[in-house]
This record gives sequence, structure tokens and C-alpha cells, in this order.
Amino acid sequence: MSNAPFVEVKDLRRVFDVSKPWLNRVLEGGEKQYLKAVDGISFDIARGETFALVGESGSGKSTVARMVVGLLPPSGGGVTIDGVSMADAAQAAARQRLRRRIQMIFQDPYASLNPRWRVDRIVAEPIRAFDLIKGEREIANRVGELLSLVGLHPDDGKKFPHEFSGGQRQRIAIARALASNAEFIVCDEPTSALDVSVQAQILNLMRDLQDRLGLTYLFISHNLAVVRHMASRIGVMYLGRIVEVSGGRELFQAPKHPYTRMLLDAVPDIGMTGRQRVPVNGEIPNPINPPSGCPFNPRCPFANDRCRTERPPLDEGVACHAVHERRIDVPVAA
Repeated sequence: MSNAPFVEVKDLRRVFDVSKPWLNRVLEGGEKQYLKAVDGISFDIARGETFALVGESGSGKSTVARMVVGLLPPSGGGVTIDGVSMADAAQAAARQRLRRRIQMIFQDPYASLNPRWRVDRIVAEPIRAFDLIKGEREIANRVGELLSLVGLHPDDGKKFPHEFSGGQRQRIAIARALASNAEFIVCDEPTSALDVSVQAQILNLMRDLQDRLGLTYLFISHNLAVVRHMASRIGVMYLGRIVEVSGGRELFQAPKHPYTRMLLDAVPDIGMTGRQRVPVNGEIPNPINPPSGCPFNPRCPFANDRCRTERPPLDEGVACHAVHERRIDVPVAA
């Protein structure tokens, strides 16, 4: 059996041209402007694992998600899933066969469901698109099984999406993702639009389905509490780059990068431990005109001249000159 990762992302980049129209640039004397949404990130995901990407809004997480599933072409780098490149023209036939095994769950369940279709048609669409089952009765039986699997009743298939609550709609979206017998699911903020109590139900459902079906997740979120519950490994993104990657338990017990520490300090202290906490100050810089050197240096209390001029490499799971130079103490996980 091969030990190769199920999903490999190497030096992935995405640049958007956000320039004004040509005539405006001529009249106003402006130049072209480019936005680096994702700037050379790499990670891998083992089969059956949950890898999470976290960070503030604007860090590039959702752009990564769309490139991984093929909804958005990368400007550089590549994505390989189960040995098949998502961009290599020579593997087009293999990539087409692979698409059935990849699905995505979006942030807003209502926006991702066709309001004019009944639920049974929505869930059955991947089955028909990939020609997985023959016969309408057999398809209907499979749809009923999928709805039951996510905690709904088979008779719910006769209803429209607007007849359900937000949590129930996300269950429908999960059932649709499973309809094609998917193995790899990209979850883009799947619970951020839901109430806290419903979030827990959906997250527990996703973990149960992972254990039962052997699913592999790429989990996108800005909520560290959610990530702690779901992920076995976590990558922290800032301004299109990964600044720290670590095991889930290690990241919360012994964060290394100053940005990771600031994110964790911003989480409410339910235990009321009295530990001194540093709030997250400032905002993510404009990605059209990012700061030189380390992108976090304008907000970092440990930044020096090297941080302002030289981009730190991702070494031993962290991209930070202060950590590499031992200028700040790095905690050790218990």
C-alpha cells in the first residue's frame, strides 16, 4: 500500500488582476494592479484525515478551497489528489473520473441549494450526473438512505429547501455531497452561518460520517473552537501564506508563531484561568500592496529590521524569524 498523501498541494498561488479598465488607466495614468490571494502554500492530507486551514477573513482560505476542488484555476503550483494532477492536460481522463470522488460543502446552505428543486431531486443530481444508479425507484431508495444517514426523514425529499431550518439545509448539502460516493470533501466554513447549538450537531455528524465512511476533509474555518473539535492537523494562514502548521493538540498547547498566539488569546477564556491575554490588534494589510518581508511584521510585537525586509521560510512548521532566532520562548506541548 502506498504511503503517499491522498491530497498534495505544492507551492499553490493565485493572483487576481484587479486593474481598472484600460481606458481609465490611460486617462488617469494608472498602472495595472494585482492581488495575491494565495502566495505559495504547500501542505498534504493523508487519507481519512482532517486538515484545517484557519485565519482571519481575507487570508485566502476560501480561494485555496476553490482551487483544490478545481473551481478556480491556480496561477502557479499544483494540486494532486490520489496521484492525479488537477491541472495536467495529459491526465484529463483520470481527472474526470476523479471528480466523482471530490465534493464541496459551502458556507451558506441555502445559497448552495436550488430553491426551485425539491430535496429529492437535489440529492439525486450527483447520482444522475455520474450515472451511478439505474432506475428511478433505485435512485429514490438511495436518496432516502442518504437523507436518513444525515438525520433527516426520507419523506423530507418531497419538500423544498425553504421549508427547512439552516441546520437541516446543511444536512441536505452533506447528503448531496455523499450522493456521489465522495471520498474527499472540502468544507468551506460549513457551520459559520448556523446557531452555536446547531453547529455542534453538524460537526458531530461530520465526524461520525468520517469514521463510518473513511472520508478525508479539508476544513476551512476562522473559528478555532470548531477547528479544535474537528482537525488532526492545522495550518494557520495569514495574507495568502501559511505561517504555522502543526498537529491539532500541539497547536493549542504550544503555539509558536506570534499570530497563532494572538488568535488563541482572542478566544474567550471559558475556564477563567486568569492567564494574561494579548488581543489581536490591527487588521490584515491590503493584499494589493502587502508589506515587505514578513507579512505579519506591522502587527507583530517582536518584529525587527530583518522581519521588515526578509520573508521568513516555513522551517520546522513555523515561518517566523523571531522563533528561528530564539528571540521568543517557544512553549512545549505536554
